[in-house]
Amino acid sequence: MTVPGLRVYRPESPAARAALVGAAVVVGIVLVWMAGRSGPVRPGMVAAGIAMLFVARGLHLRRPITMTHSVAAVLFVAAADVAYTSAHPAPGFVLLVATGPVLMLPVRSVPQPEDWARIFALIQQTAEDPLSPFALNSAKSYYFNAAGTAAIAYRTRSGIAVVSGDPLGNAVEFGTLLDEFSEFAAERGWRVAVLGAGERVGRLWETGGDTRKPLRAVPIGRDVVIDVGSFTLHGRKFRNLRQAVQRTHNAGITTEIVPEAALDEPARRELTDIVDDARAGHQRRGFSMILDHLLDGTLPGLLLVVARDSTGRAVAFQRYGTADSARELSLDVPWRGDDAPNGTDERMTVDVIRYAEQIGARYVSLSFAAFPELLDPHAPGAGARLFRRVLHLGDVLISLESLYRYLGKFHSTGNRRYVLLRFRYLLPVAFACLTFEFVPHRERG
Repeated sequence: MTVPGLRVYRPESPAARAALVGAAVVVGIVLVWMAGRSGPVRPGMVAAGIAMLFVARGLHLRRPITMTHSVAAVLFVAAADVAYTSAHPAPGFVLLVATGPVLMLPVRSVPQPEDWARIFALIQQTAEDPLSPFALNSAKSYYFNAAGTAAIAYRTRSGIAVVSGDPLGNAVEFGTLLDEFSEFAAERGWRVAVLGAGERVGRLWETGGDTRKPLRAVPIGRDVVIDVGSFTLHGRKFRNLRQAVQRTHNAGITTEIVPEAALDEPARRELTDIVDDARAGHQRRGFSMILDHLLDGTLPGLLLVVARDSTGRAVAFQRYGTADSARELSLDVPWRGDDAPNGTDERMTVDVIRYAEQIGARYVSLSFAAFPELLDPHAPGAGARLFRRVLHLGDVLISLESLYRYLGKFHSTGNRRYVLLRFRYLLPVAFACLTFEFVPHRERG
């Protein structure tokens, strides 16, 4: 992927970069020093000196200078000149200082829906990774190794390249791929973080490489994955699940499983009405575990389970991504109408598990459970209680209580997931991850 914005200049060698950084620092310090050396302090020189120090920082971070940012910096200089000549020194000072950060703004990644076919092929070669189908979210960019046998899905914001989950494809290539991607990111002035890494690849990020700095792992939750071969509704601990499913049978609910791409227009409108009635908007947010392009058949390999009432009217549906040659299914976002009977979500999930058994699939992933130990209502300690209260502030976006009641009926909490980062970049990493997950994005492709 080329640097967006038409790169103008980027020092290629460490020596050249160090020389430029040193020169920019010297110029900045000299300008600030000379501003008050004789006579009154000249704010314009102070502002120019501070701007040069910002340029030095950007060069140190290896950020390329692009035509877009150069033009923006020139416009800021012109605006500062207008402000000074019209006797508005304070806005002029701010505008002149801002030319440095504007010139060295981090470049952004560009979504690559044109690579979906290649990514989907790698997803079908990826085993035991419930998050792999979500690499198809249209906001993501991709980095492939030279052979095209492995890839990383990522997105950038605030100078942070956030990797989505684990790499895709040939696991033997992952160690080298992480090194290559880290250098690719560094060439663009990005710092790397990972959202939703699994245990095995998380250890690779933690140990670092020859040129790749190690990242610190913070556990954020666990996968909830059903082993299809051992799943059962029998036994006391599945009593609540069994009763929920039985209620839907008593209410006359039936289900069907169809490829999303096979929906005809009347069926698509019928399911879209359920989404509209939920008043939650079409899903154009999310990063690690949500797909967009809802019901339009654009993304490959998606299955729908549709629940219908006794009259044949659709009252709920769930969407699943596929991986490992369709031997693994991962739940996207479930949708349920107000008039769907209690237990409809559980019924659809159980029927998908039975369908998975029929086609020879091994696993069905239901969700990612964030902080399950801390969110346990019986977890002791004031810290756990405070944490639960803070997380519940986000119930307008994610209904945690109902989600955990639903997941708890399956008793299938599995492997841990991690955020990996360097703690010195904690604030920009947190900002990038939270906005990726909760702020709607433009749908691509």
